[in-house]
Amino acid sequence: MSESTNNTEEKRTGFSVESILDLNSNNVWTLNEFQIAELWEAEKAEEDFSLSEDKLLNIIRLAFDVVHYNPDDEREMARYGGGDWAQFSHCKPERGFVAIRRRTISRITDLSYENVKHISAATLLELIDRNFGGGWDSISLQIKDIIESGFDISTTQLPASRIHAPGGTVERKVQQGFDVLEIAKGTWIEAIFAKKKDPVEKLRFESPFYKHDDEDADLVDEDEDLPDENDDEDDDTEEESDETFYSSYSEEAAVKNEDEEGFPIEE
Repeated sequence: MSESTNNTEEKRTGFSVESILDLNSNNVWTLNEFQIAELWEAEKAEEDFSLSEDKLLNIIRLAFDVVHYNPDDEREMARYGGGDWAQFSHCKPERGFVAIRRRTISRITDLSYENVKHISAATLLELIDRNFGGGWDSISLQIKDIIESGFDISTTQLPASRIHAPGGTVERKVQQGFDVLEIAKGTWIEAIFAKKKDPVEKLRFESPFYKHDDEDADLVDEDEDLPDENDDEDDDTEEESDETFYSSYSEEAAVKNEDEEGFPIEE
């Protein structure tokens, strides 16, 4: 793919990164190592860029292997100066050079909560197929949790003679947009279905029960009763009520087992 075609594709998908300072945990996956190196070198001469170096390197590490090396060391130059690695220099020469290479996902254990969202369903099923052919149940709970954070997963087991029955589970799932992996288990077939989840927009919740004005004024409950000018006249009534309450109060009412309140007691 030519550079112009690649740029057109980036603009079409909305993932174009014009400056290395715009790099974040989402768009870092849309660039290759050589594009990042080019953006870095174009920006490193800018004032205060050195303050952003470590932050940017941490972002790059999400998707790339990152190593620091001495450019004066011939052995290291031979190792990282080839076509597999892209190189760029720090703002301060004493910090040496940086070499980066896209981190490969060749095993199911290479998956993480970050990279699983940036692979296709077909790639995921290929990784599962490489996992010794054990099927979905052979995957650890931790890896399953990572996978299901980025994909909708479902499975079924059917006799080999019925797995492709017209109108059956496999046909319906494929029509719903799922990719399918079939793993033979004797005369039965385990079908694993995977479909990428749509990104979920985070919603901000604001309680409807509280209001805040610009002048930081005290909040007043509109339903709160205001002081009554005839409060003095009610004192006798209140005292009488208190006496009635305490005269009816018994010591037995002060003690109550938790199970009588409805709380379960575990033995």
